[in-house]
Amino acid sequence: MVTFLPFPGLRPSMKAGEHVGDRISPPYDVIGPDYLKELQSHPHNVTRLTLNPDADRRYHGARRELEGWISDGSLKQDQDSFYIYEQTFDDNGTTRVRRGIVGALRTEKYEEGHIIPHEETFSKVKADRLNLLRDMETHLESIFGIFQGLSPELSKVMRNNESLLYRYVDDAGVEHKYYRLSDPEITSRITEELKDQQMLIADGHHRYETALNYALENPGDERKQFVLATLVPADDEGLVIWPTHRLVKAGDISEKNALKGISAALNVKEVAREDLEKELPNHMMGLVFKSGACYVADYDGKEDPLWTLDTYVAQEKILKGVYKSDEGKAEVSYDAELPSVMERMDAKEFDLAIVLNDPSLQKIWDLSMIGKRMPKKTTFFFPKIWSGFVFYRMA
Repeated sequence: MVTFLPFPGLRPSMKAGEHVGDRISPPYDVIGPDYLKELQSHPHNVTRLTLNPDADRRYHGARRELEGWISDGSLKQDQDSFYIYEQTFDDNGTTRVRRGIVGALRTEKYEEGHIIPHEETFSKVKADRLNLLRDMETHLESIFGIFQGLSPELSKVMRNNESLLYRYVDDAGVEHKYYRLSDPEITSRITEELKDQQMLIADGHHRYETALNYALENPGDERKQFVLATLVPADDEGLVIWPTHRLVKAGDISEKNALKGISAALNVKEVAREDLEKELPNHMMGLVFKSGACYVADYDGKEDPLWTLDTYVAQEKILKGVYKSDEGKAEVSYDAELPSVMERMDAKEFDLAIVLNDPSLQKIWDLSMIGKRMPKKTTFFFPKIWSGFVFYRMA
């Protein structure tokens, strides 16, 4: 059973001269050093909690900072509420709107079959976030999940009863709107409609697994069994998934030998650079070498359903099989924007770009439901869920 509840959100209360843009940020793991410096120039920005600048006492420093914000009125607490997070954005020339419900999701082990992962995770990242959670006793950032959907009647009632709290347009042109929904009858209907559904983790696997570990450490504390979550229905028209392309620094392997190895594992056809985008949807992946040579590639293996997934084939047959990335013989970077990939290849920054198609939500859902975990960065859900609009306090 999925247990998704309203909660008494802790959220920004702006002082004179402040705007919500001073308080919020993208997720901590996508912020570069220059942008972090800019964000932390604002005294109540969420990054002062998620990436506390007091490096020597990082976690304790963040806890003191949070308590200071509460005591000086910079944060205020609501009665039990769900929140609606609406993002309006440009998707390659098409304006889209994505709406998610923000609430408290009860954690449970994946084996129970209600909360479904789709990507692999790394223990080092989880250890860092667990230390922060232990000290803060507050969920500062939301996971992002996908569920089957709500009834049209309930969706309409929600829209008619939500109240706007914040609006912000970021530098990428994404409009963020945050609404509050506190009517107990409506919030209970949301909980009821979700309880028999399954929830796929779209983004935030590390945060979810950290929250689960924290819950298991605190079995007697009901509040600590939950994680802050933003859930989007699978039929939402703004649910956009971009591919994450792979960029390879090849180490000692030459382009000639790399192409020979790839051609032995995949069916490879050379194409003109200007035709790559047109050809790509008809093939599993594209390959762009430093020399400028371009190819499309396919794989015919049927050993396991994962072999139908481009990121898995790229990982196993190219990155590990040819470049031996798992042995440290090649460096792999990631970029979700194709124009950026091509610019970096033109600048000769990398030896190879593996260019991928937009992932299919249905394929991700189907593979996840049979227990398949995909390579990291198989998906890039755009736009990212920003942090700082609301916190889930457990203390």
